[in-house]
Amino acid sequence: MGGNQQRLTAFHNAKITMRKKSVDNSIPSRVLLIDDDDSMVEMLLQILEPELFQVVTADNSLKGIETVQKFFPDVVIINLLMPDMSGWEICKTIRDFSQVPILVLSAISKPGMVSKALDEGADDYLIKPVTSSVLIAHVKRLARRARAKNDPDNPNIVYCEA
Repeated sequence: MGGNQQRLTAFHNAKITMRKKSVDNSIPSRVLLIDDDDSMVEMLLQILEPELFQVVTADNSLKGIETVQKFFPDVVIINLLMPDMSGWEICKTIRDFSQVPILVLSAISKPGMVSKALDEGADDYLIKPVTSSVLIAHVKRLARRARAKNDPDNPNIVYCEA
């Protein structure tokens, strides 16, 4: 039997056991919103709060970075164009001390700018305008990932025997 055939046979004969524990979605996810645009903040609050997100806002970059350290959010949403520090710098600074998921919500759609944000530590990037359902879906996905990653019981254990 050839090498590939042996690997396929071993794969098919493998015993795989999975234990998955669901993440508790009844507890509100903590979201930190870093944006200096009051109207955008108000709109995002109206979208996120009815979906059981506990939202804290910061209207400048330094306050936002401090709040990440004190509030321990499940997700951070940032605007790239901030007056005191760019969103790229915010991502990089947060990544120096935290692995919290970061979602960039920006009107900038240039591929180079998007990739720069992702390279600086953003986990997701949405271009404004974005529908509320898409925004909510992305924030929920990032919050689920953060909670699963921080669960001390390690909810996704996979055992494989060959």
